[in-house]
Amino acid sequence: MERSIQYIKKIIIKVGSTTLCDDDGQINKEKILKVIAQIAKLKRAGYTVLLVSSGAIAAGMGALHLDEKPTLLPQKQALAAIGQARLMEIYEELFSIFQMRCSQILLNHGDFDDRKRLMHLNLTMNALLDYDVVPIINENDALSVDEIKVGDNDTLAALLVPVVEAELLILVSDIDGLYTANPHDDPSAKLLSYIDHLTPKIMSYAGDSHSTLGTGGMATKLKAAKMVNDFGSHMCIVNGSKPDAIVNALKDEGTWFNGRSGRKMKAREHWIAYRSKPKGKIVVDAGCQRAIMRHMSLLPKGVVDVEGDFLSGAVVDVVSQEGELLAKGITNYASDEVRLIKGVNTDQIEKILHYKDYDTIIHANNMVVLEEK
Repeated sequence: MERSIQYIKKIIIKVGSTTLCDDDGQINKEKILKVIAQIAKLKRAGYTVLLVSSGAIAAGMGALHLDEKPTLLPQKQALAAIGQARLMEIYEELFSIFQMRCSQILLNHGDFDDRKRLMHLNLTMNALLDYDVVPIINENDALSVDEIKVGDNDTLAALLVPVVEAELLILVSDIDGLYTANPHDDPSAKLLSYIDHLTPKIMSYAGDSHSTLGTGGMATKLKAAKMVNDFGSHMCIVNGSKPDAIVNALKDEGTWFNGRSGRKMKAREHWIAYRSKPKGKIVVDAGCQRAIMRHMSLLPKGVVDVEGDFLSGAVVDVVSQEGELLAKGITNYASDEVRLIKGVNTDQIEKILHYKDYDTIIHANNMVVLEEK
């Protein structure tokens, strides 16, 4: 099918370590120059462009002439600190060849989780774009730990789509796109050029990455596509080793994931579903599960258990007794309060808690049902 590009104005490009570095981990300026030349072409064609760039740890490895990535977290963080400075120096040098300016933005998951920080991120990004500066975004690997890290730049790029309201995310990889099977193992594998709607069958095509430098395999790319498509935007996977692959994503290169069909979340729903980090879990019985899947509010009567400690106003997971993730939502009550009122009727809340601000634990307007998991 034809790719819908007439509404595209803002593009996020994500490049991984394999696109920027040689196999031995050394930063390859020629590879980076090819990426920047394509950004220049897109900007000349009238598009606004943001760049999500991996490569900090790989650049650090190259600077210290290391053959293997260390296993200890402090060593990885030190390499990221060394490599990020080196990487930005190269970007500034090469962007200037095309009379373009760039800037550095380092993020972690907390910047998306906190609504106030998210607002400031949005304002900063828009100010940079108003100045005609290309933001170069990476995870703050020098300081990130499991509690705050995004984990991979495919996900980071997808999280940025609603922040800047980008219509297209291009993931530049070392593979031509999504195949029906792993092309390294199955010669009959077919490249899919257009995905109208993500289905469980499409998601099952994901395989492991064969990259030695990168962190995101095909599974993370399909999850990113789900996040992007749920916001109503498009995504494309292209092979960075092909000439003008990034520019040609707007024509017929790679695999295109259509964002114009299926579900489209509002910004608030998307924040609850993807950009907020759940602070705990609420376990519900089968009857409550059926009600939730019909987009009804979560009442105390259907709650059977609570996991974790959280305050009112926190985003939590809603799961079945079998552990299946059903929904995410903003809770009206703290975890200790939910434990006290679980399993009771709404009219008993005030008697147990000595106050009642809400009849529901999570109102339907503050809950996103994850219909396609």
